[in-house]
Order: sequence, then structure tokens, then C-alpha cells
Amino acid sequence: MIAEFRTEFVREPSALKHHPALVLNADYRPLSYYPLSLWTWQDAIKAAYLDRVDIVAEYEDTVRSPSTEIKIPSVIVLKDYVKPQKRVAFTRFNLFLRDQFCCQYCGSKGDLTFDHVVPRAKGGITSWENVVAACSPCNLKKGAKSLRQSNLSLRRPPRAPEAEQLRNLGRKFPPNYLHESWMDFLYWDAELQA
Repeated sequence: MIAEFRTEFVREPSALKHHPALVLNADYRPLSYYPLSLWTWQDAIKAAYLDRVDIVAEYEDTVRSPSTEIKIPSVIVLKDYVKPQKRVAFTRFNLFLRDQFCCQYCGSKGDLTFDHVVPRAKGGITSWENVVAACSPCNLKKGAKSLRQSNLSLRRPPRAPEAEQLRNLGRKFPPNYLHESWMDFLYWDAELQA
């Protein structure tokens, strides 16, 4: 008797969870490339209903209320321009993006962590100019030693990136899922066909 008791009374079709909307600024450029600016289909419909966005492209699927049937938006454009940030936040993700997701000592990709070029034990600070992406083996090899003591060298000197530089780097790393309706609004370093 207990096994038959239902705790879930409303089922939502799982396909509707997977219809993100690409969000474009008022100038028809994505708010961000990496991570790609996406909203859930629910947020996109709500913003359209509140007249905050225009719908540019739609999925074939629809959602229904008792009185309305709406195609799910796949691309939306903000009606008000959002000024891009000039200052880049110092985050692990932005650091990896600046270093193009590869170790700054050996160039390997994957299993990344970060390393202080001048070790914190020797007065090094956590800043754009002193922290780089590093793979675990290189990070362990360097430890609390200087570059000279560890016999390692940097592929590129660490610098604070400009916001536009990170946006351009983000274009090199497209996400796993790109809907065909988004392609006219995304520029992934693709060569234009004549």
C-alpha cells in the first residue's frame, strides 16, 4: 500500500527543461560568450510577457496555459542595453579562461589548479600578476619553490586581462550545446565563406 503512494502529482515534460534561450544585448551581441548567456525557457517567456525582451527565434515546441499557446523562445534580445563590465573579476574561472585552460608551465590541458608564481610562503600575493593555471604535476613539482629552483618556466607572463580580451577568448571555447537558431548571433572564430 505504501509503495503505491505518489509523491509527485504534476509531471513536467523533461524535454521542456532543455530549451535554453540565448540572451542578446540590445545591440544583438551575446551578453557573454563564456559562459554563454542563456536563460531558462521559463525566464525567457516571463521576460517576454513583461515586455523586457523581444523574441527573435523560437523552438518548434510550445507550452500551453488554459488560454494561450506559446512557442518556446530560443533567442531573445533585451530591450534595454546592458553596459558590459570594464573590470574583470578575479575568479578561478576567469583565470583559466585567461590562460586558455592549459597549464602555463607545460601546456597540458585538463586537471587544472592554480599556482602562485612567487609562492605565498615567500610573500607572493594572490593577484592576476602572480597566479597562473597549472596542472597538478607541475604544481606539485614547483611547490613553494621559485621558478629557478623548480627548473620551470612560464609560457606567458601573467597579466590582468581586459574585459574585451576575455570575451574574445571565450569565443574560442564554444559550449557543448549550440542550437541552430543561435548561429547567426554567435561568432566562434569561424572563417566566413565567400
